[in-house]
This record gives sequence, structure tokens and C-alpha cells, in this order.
Amino acid sequence: MIVEMRQGATQAEVQAVIARAEGYGFSTQLNVGTDKVVVAVLGSNTGQVSTDNFAVLPGVESVTRIMRPYKLASHEFKKEPSQVQVGDVTIGGNRVVVIAGPCSIESYEQLSATARHVQSVGARMLRGGAFKPRSSPFSFQGLRDEGLQLLADVKAETGLPVVSEITDPHLLDVMVDYVDVLQIGARNMQNYSLLRAVGSSGKPCILKRGLASTVTEWLQAADYLLAAGDGQVILCERGIRTFEDSTRFTLDISAVGVVKRYSHLPVIVDPSHAAGHYALVPTLARAAVAAGADGLLIEVHPDPANALSDGLQSLTFSDMGRLMLELKAIAAAVGREL
Repeated sequence: MIVEMRQGATQAEVQAVIARAEGYGFSTQLNVGTDKVVVAVLGSNTGQVSTDNFAVLPGVESVTRIMRPYKLASHEFKKEPSQVQVGDVTIGGNRVVVIAGPCSIESYEQLSATARHVQSVGARMLRGGAFKPRSSPFSFQGLRDEGLQLLADVKAETGLPVVSEITDPHLLDVMVDYVDVLQIGARNMQNYSLLRAVGSSGKPCILKRGLASTVTEWLQAADYLLAAGDGQVILCERGIRTFEDSTRFTLDISAVGVVKRYSHLPVIVDPSHAAGHYALVPTLARAAVAAGADGLLIEVHPDPANALSDGLQSLTFSDMGRLMLELKAIAAAVGREL
């Protein structure tokens, strides 16, 4: 349940609510806004306790029982949209943030050239995979530690914040020193030990939707990150598995609107993984911006024909330049900027 405190409620009144919740064996999470404090009371059997037991306490304005299985990601917990700050980049504001770069880091020359190009056409952040979870154990698995160092080197040259996927909790200690935003991939959306570890790291996180997951399950996974203390969660729609086989995955563009309706978290879209083919990426990217996505995660490579992973869905430099011009016009049409 959600306990909304009155404007100007004292710290002692907030602590009284927390003490009562803990007395029932529940845990709590605070949302401290500019005007008031909201206390989320969390537990598997909160439904057995009357909301009046909290409403009667001094300083309490209202008590609402959340019927949805996700709590901290819900609009009831936080009414105003959340924004995630990464350096001087704000995700969830009026600007649509483009995050671009290669699927896998292959060399300094490849990463540096890509970073400089995407920055020149308006991308605000650099993505690059150092540790790659691949469907086949015989596929390229990434440069690992060397890839992280290359990310750090290119960040130092360009100033672009960097995003990279974490595949195992044991990698956390080394990655937090190199990466500005940790990405949890679709295959790990319900890897709860990884969610807890990343949530407690203090780093912003991009949480991709599982390839066979509902929006509700996706938001429940976000609750794991939020409950561990990470208030900087970005959701990423990347397509789900359906019976349709003309694309790699089916981009659920309606998920952008559903998330905006029921959650305060910012949501971005990965058109590259959904499309599976470079020719379709611009169509899905344009649709995502028009639908209200807060950002895009796009794969770009200087030589897609010789990429070590996902070359077919990667844009060339010229493709990326043309797409950014189109996206600027669409963003302006829906009252945003790129």
C-alpha cells in the first residue's frame, strides 16, 4: 500500500508510519518529493492489514492499496515522471536521447570512429558491448576487460557517457569503474540475483524487456532494482517473440504508451534488435519517437558487413546521419527535441 503524507509532515510523523509498517513485519521505501513524502509499505500480506491502521496516524493524508503486482515502479508510488541523470544527459525529459554505437567492441579504431560519428550527428551517449551473451557458445563473446578499457579511452576523448551490458553479478566490481550506465539484457530480465546486485550498485540501469515477458513482468523486474535502492532505472522495449517471422522480434510499440500510463519510469526503444535488419531500423525508430519514447538505443558500425556480431541490424554511418535528420523532424512534431 501507498501512504501519502501531508505537505509539511514532520520527520517524526514519517518515522511513525515506518515504525508501524515494520511492526507488522513489512518493509518500506520512501519517495521524497519536493512537496511531500510518499511511503510504500511492502510485503506479501499487506492486504490483511486495514488501510485505516495507517490513515489514523498524524501527518497522513491518504492511504491507497496498490492492486498491481508491481509497486515501486507504479504511478501510485510516484506521480511525477522520473528522470535519470547521466552526466549532463537527462533521460525522461523533453529531449529524446539517442544512445548509439556498435553491438560489440572490436577494436579501438572501430569504437573511436563510431563514437565520433554518432556524436557528430546528435547522439548523446555511446553504447558498446564488452561482455556479450550470445545464443551460441562458439560466437564472439566480446573483448571483456579490454573492451571496458577501450570504452574508458573513447569516453575520455569524446566526453560521451557510456552504456554497456552486464551479464553476471561477479562483473559488477570491475564494470562500475568504467561504465556510466549498466544494461541488463533481455535474457537476464528475470535474473534476480543480477537485478539485486545492479540495484545496489548506485549506477543507473537500462532494463530490457524479456523476449517473452509481459509489461507487468517487466515492471516487476524493475521493482527488484528499485527495491535494492536504485532510483535510476530506464526501461527498454526491444521487441518480443511472436508467431511473426518477418522481423527478428515484434516491436511492441504499444508498450511505450502502457508504461507511460502505469509507471513513472522513463522508457526507451531498441529498434535494432526488434528489426534484425538495417533496412527496418529507421521505420521502427521513427515510430518509437512518434509514440513518445524517451530515447533510442541504436546499433551503428563503420563496416557492418564485417562486424563480429549483429552486422545485419547495424546502421552504417551514412544511414545513421539520415535517420537522425528524420528523427529531429518527428521529435519536433510531437513537441520534443532530439
